[in-house]
Amino acid sequence: MAEADAPQDAEPKKKSKLPLLIGLVLFLVMGGGGFYAMWSGLILAPANPDAAHADAAPEAAADFAFVPIPSVTISLGNPSDNKHLRFTAQLEVAKARSAAVEELMPRILDVLNGYMRAVEEADLQQPDALIRLRAQMLRRIQIVTGEGNVRDLLVTEFVLD
Repeated sequence: MAEADAPQDAEPKKKSKLPLLIGLVLFLVMGGGGFYAMWSGLILAPANPDAAHADAAPEAAADFAFVPIPSVTISLGNPSDNKHLRFTAQLEVAKARSAAVEELMPRILDVLNGYMRAVEEADLQQPDALIRLRAQMLRRIQIVTGEGNVRDLLVTEFVLD
């Protein structure tokens, strides 16, 4: 009778990997389908496709003026090092608000001088320095001039010597 039972040394039956494989395939198909649905606008898209672009049209058609910021020269580090930063830019504003922004130019120059003097020379030499500085300066100018008055800051000269 002992011989009729299964031997104790036999290997246990291996589990099938088919459910895992099916799950992986379904995961990829569902992920791809979800991506396509979002990308094509099948779900979470505006009811009227033209309505999404209607907001951008008046802004593009609006008239803008450029208000120049006088050149600013700032000494960097020790005076004995004789290193300077020369900075020139223009502000993009609505034509109706250009006169009001020009009247605030002394405050704008004060804010820019204060900020640029606080920046370390090593920070100015990094590749992404201009992007970060531009964003910081624009935010400070927008605070001085009020929200909605200055649209953008366009740097026309940035010389470190």
